[in-house]
Amino acid sequence: MSRKKDKRIVLENILVEDYAAEGKSIGRVEGKVIFIENVVPGDVVDIQLSKNKKDWANAFPVKFISYAKERIEPFCKHFGACGGCTWQNLPYEKQLHYKQRQVTDSLERIGKIALPEIQPIIGCTDTTRYRNKMEYTFCTKKYIPREDFQAMKLTGDIPQQDAAGLHAKGFFDKVVDIDVCYLQAEPTNEIRKFVANFARLRKIPFYDIRNHAGWLRTMHVRNTTTGELMVNVVFGYEDKENRGALLELLVKKFPQITTLLYTINEKKNDSLYDQQPLTYYGNGYITEMLEHFKFKISPKSFFQTNSRQAETLYQVARDFAELDGSQVLYDLYCGTGSIGIFCSDKAKKIIGVEVVEDAIEDAKENAALNNIAHAEFFAGDVIKICDDDFFAVHGQPDVVITDPPRAGMHEKLVDKLLDMEAPTIVYVSCNPATQARDLQLLDAKYTVTKVQPVDMFPHTLHIENVVQLKLKTKSL
Repeated sequence: MSRKKDKRIVLENILVEDYAAEGKSIGRVEGKVIFIENVVPGDVVDIQLSKNKKDWANAFPVKFISYAKERIEPFCKHFGACGGCTWQNLPYEKQLHYKQRQVTDSLERIGKIALPEIQPIIGCTDTTRYRNKMEYTFCTKKYIPREDFQAMKLTGDIPQQDAAGLHAKGFFDKVVDIDVCYLQAEPTNEIRKFVANFARLRKIPFYDIRNHAGWLRTMHVRNTTTGELMVNVVFGYEDKENRGALLELLVKKFPQITTLLYTINEKKNDSLYDQQPLTYYGNGYITEMLEHFKFKISPKSFFQTNSRQAETLYQVARDFAELDGSQVLYDLYCGTGSIGIFCSDKAKKIIGVEVVEDAIEDAKENAALNNIAHAEFFAGDVIKICDDDFFAVHGQPDVVITDPPRAGMHEKLVDKLLDMEAPTIVYVSCNPATQARDLQLLDAKYTVTKVQPVDMFPHTLHIENVVQLKLKTKSL
């Protein structure tokens, strides 16, 4: 171990032994576990500690002594700086191996419950250009790689440059000026560059994230497997002349755009939930197809960001629900109703519950769009809505599908599920760790009978997992 003058701790010749989950790998020094980012198992590196506790530490590499044999060359030149991808340096088959193991380790280590054989992970056919939604940021602070930044500091010359792209990993106020992003199909990169060049040529300011000033802020690009394309340009303030000129040029330059919107966001954060996108061209929404089901996607709608793999995920959930036309299906955290609607052909009745009112309105529209009369959607807290009176009106659930956010289910909701005693629960999760925690609680009355991991996002650490649970037989 050596210490630099600024007291930063650097450890040398550390073998990266294994993958640890959440995008980090593990090294050990004198028995102490060190979680290292931006490395893969088999690398030998010098590392700098970013957090140092008694039994563990976090670190990042400052020098590679040798590279793992399994490493491959990333196909994107922005890999490592951009926060969009974390695993382009591993073959996709190896990514799937680690994701499968992440699910297994989480369910066994955290859940500590009896498990069936976990099915092999379902990978993606398309490992690039699979996202149907991208959010680009226009920023006054271009990310400068660490080595270049250190050299600039020595000369005192650190230029302020604007950037159009994705946030740099670990920075909220710096953006990587992207040349080509491989996460979404063209014309996504062409549109981003066109918008950025428009502002540069007219000397209109990009947005300063720290000082909350500037005109050109963010841009959302959404596409569908049906060929529709939505663009929503977000401005920091109204400039009718420049805004009109930009939007008109976008319509003329990119005939692929089927609906073009703009949003004036004068608040400090970038979220759109409390904003009102305005339609400049088209009908203000796009329509996606999963199997024969149609889904209307408005600018603020949530929809799985990998359409083709969402179809696979929903097919697994539907298979695990084991519907035969006689069951009442409760879809909890239903969002815009996509899973419930996807299962509607084989369910007697669909009851969807979601706390976000806008999502429920979308769910109702989607049900109408598909001529589904046996689905009802309710906005509110599941814990408060699903009481005895509600069940008396809508029926006790035969099957429950729950698809919570990364934080998992609230403990009170788990208690509610235990009270409901639905014969079958299908738990769709984007976080195996919180899913395992919830499964441990559900183990009081349920047995895990099927487990199917599904990869939705190649080259990232994210993983979806679908679990089927059956109500245990009560002993006499």
